[in-house]
Amino acid sequence: MGAFTNRTMLLLAWSAVASSPAQAAGADFRLQPIGNGVWAAIVNDDGLGGANAGFIIGENGVLVVDTFSDPKPAKALLAEIRKLTKLPVRFVVNTHYHLDHVNGNDVFAAAGATIIAQRNVPGWMRTENLKMIEPPVTPEKRARVGSLTLPDIVYDGEIDLYLGSRKIEIRSYPGHTGGDSVVSVPDAHVVFCGDLLWKRHVPNLIDARTEDWIRTLDFMVANYKGSAWVPGHGGLARDQGVRAFAGYLADLRAEVRREQQQGKSGESLVQALLPSRRSRYGKWRFFALYACANMLETEQELSEKKTVPIAVDPACTSVHTVKRE
Repeated sequence: MGAFTNRTMLLLAWSAVASSPAQAAGADFRLQPIGNGVWAAIVNDDGLGGANAGFIIGENGVLVVDTFSDPKPAKALLAEIRKLTKLPVRFVVNTHYHLDHVNGNDVFAAAGATIIAQRNVPGWMRTENLKMIEPPVTPEKRARVGSLTLPDIVYDGEIDLYLGSRKIEIRSYPGHTGGDSVVSVPDAHVVFCGDLLWKRHVPNLIDARTEDWIRTLDFMVANYKGSAWVPGHGGLARDQGVRAFAGYLADLRAEVRREQQQGKSGESLVQALLPSRRSRYGKWRFFALYACANMLETEQELSEKKTVPIAVDPACTSVHTVKRE
């Protein structure tokens, strides 16, 4: 089973440190308007962007959600924003620490943006992201992770931001990692989910607690019903897309538990489940990359043997400024 170790649970677009040839920005993402002054940047899975991003234009500034897997598309996104408005980019929200969502932070920090994330993110960005690098872990790759631009402000459960009178709600929910944020724009009925939602893409579960994740998705559908949903990976979704993804996770848990009860584990468990999983989800992107690892990660979780990053003490101040290094 060596082919399905944690080391293979890689983010797909580690390019800034891999010395791969640059691609035209237009090949990396496409902008899609989804509400008044709200835009999604939907990535090409084979480009440099890595994961979806987006932005909200308010009365006195712009808020950006996530910054891609590479500074090149981050610069291209900033240029697209400049075509639409001369207002300053005031805020960036990192939806979680994973490399494909934060590797363009330096581009927006240089433009004057304040970066905001859930309280666990700064402590994990320069350490836990090392496990996301495709081997070999060269000094160049390690140095890039060690120099990622950290958030300026962290929060615990929730924080509201304002672009003039335009309210942006940021909430932390468990599931994908221990530091996920959802960004909602109430007046536009738009929700940026980060990797708490994957549309027709098999997810990365390396840091996940799927039981919590399913509860989060159920809660989100109930509380943001009728919204336009921007997933971390895949195209725009509606409520049914959220339910479909929750169903993927629920099916995975139930099927792994069933095979465990029949005495299977590891390779035998994967081989028992793979045909049926492929018949239902084989057309989802990333199936070949993550499907087998999903089974093993879930087996570890259900056996209470899974390790995830250690969270910051929840007794810390709910909102505070951190020194950017």
